[in-house]
Amino acid sequence: MFNLDVLFSAANIILFMAIFTRLTGLFMAAPMFSTYPIPMQVKIWLAAAIAFILFPIVQYNTHFVVPNSVPALTVILIKEFFVGFAMGYCANILFVGVELGVNMFAIQMGLSADQALNPSSGGQSPVITQAYTFLATMLFIALGAHQWLFSAIYNSFKTMPVGYSFVLSPELVGHIITITGQMFNIGLSIALPIFGVLFITDVLLGFTSKMMPQMNIFMVSLPLKIYLGLLLSLIFMRPMAEYITVLIERFLEQIALIF
Repeated sequence: MFNLDVLFSAANIILFMAIFTRLTGLFMAAPMFSTYPIPMQVKIWLAAAIAFILFPIVQYNTHFVVPNSVPALTVILIKEFFVGFAMGYCANILFVGVELGVNMFAIQMGLSADQALNPSSGGQSPVITQAYTFLATMLFIALGAHQWLFSAIYNSFKTMPVGYSFVLSPELVGHIITITGQMFNIGLSIALPIFGVLFITDVLLGFTSKMMPQMNIFMVSLPLKIYLGLLLSLIFMRPMAEYITVLIERFLEQIALIF
């Protein structure tokens, strides 16, 4: 029989709170969980369910010392939230980079007015941006990266146990800054092929307007750039999918080195 006094002791309740807080931080920033309209109640219950599953494992492998004051407990919970949030943030940088790149060539196509509600950010973005974000999410699931996230959060309780002396080392900060900087590299890599062709098209249309002043270039350029951009999007869809797949695998390796 279970001893309820031991099960609901202060140490066990605080340990469960710490595990739950780390998982909450992960779900607040992780791709697929934070970027799509999952109700907050679902996220909280999911974090609580996983915390309940991980609790006996973490309790067995962790020599947790109960904090002797409320400020000490607050520091532990803040640290746990930061660890989970940092893991989700690093994984989500890839999706932010994809959105950044697609937005760049979508504006060049003339789709800046074609705005719709983006459930990933809660704001407005071109429909083509949402299509590429959905593609990245499907690749993320197909590669089993969502399972890797749960595995990584489990392993983090071994490498960064609950209540350990957390120090924001320059090495950790450097890794996070490096991953954040890759967002712009990803955006440029995705946008450059289509953006470059559309830019050359603008230059050629400019020369055409000089040679044929009587021609209404604006009425020609707008549909031309949209059709050309959509055609290029279809042509580059497969190479971009392969590139995003490589990026997902690379990001998972980098996050594994950090946590």
